[in-house]
Amino acid sequence: MIIGNKIYLRAIEPDTDLQKCYYWVNDRMLTKFLALHMPYSKGFEKEWLEKAAKHQHERAYHLAIVVKANDQYIGNVGLMEINSLNRNAELGIMIGDRTYWNQGYGTEAVKLMCRYGFKNLNLHRIFLKVFSHNERAIRCYEKAGFKHEGTLRDSNFINGEYRDSLIYGILEKEFKE
Repeated sequence: MIIGNKIYLRAIEPDTDLQKCYYWVNDRMLTKFLALHMPYSKGFEKEWLEKAAKHQHERAYHLAIVVKANDQYIGNVGLMEINSLNRNAELGIMIGDRTYWNQGYGTEAVKLMCRYGFKNLNLHRIFLKVFSHNERAIRCYEKAGFKHEGTLRDSNFINGEYRDSLIYGILEKEFKE
């Protein structure tokens, strides 16, 4: 486990985590901020969780976010598309349990995952994409030290309108724990 102040990151457990993940990927209040555009079946989500739990390939690590105070599973965080030659990876996070939004859990999970990436995976750069309308996530990434690197204009068609995607990144030398 990767242990922080308020949370810890653990391996994904497909059997016990499935019900919550299935609910989260079908929650429109949540998915409007993610690249998830349609309802997903339990079978699809179970298959994704099983691949994530096995670290299907060495280019991705997905972990569960758990609150230390009550052992509540609240979301997932991961590093994907790990490129060992260029020493970079893409970060993704989802706080699925909305009762835990705006309490710093996301920022702590992002920092823990960055620390793991820089210290354990020898990464030089971690980047992410975020929809321009996801202000809460943007604040989280900026608090964790990410810098805005660019904009992909009108890159996503969401609920009848085009939205920009923002590219954020952090270098190993910029990361502060």
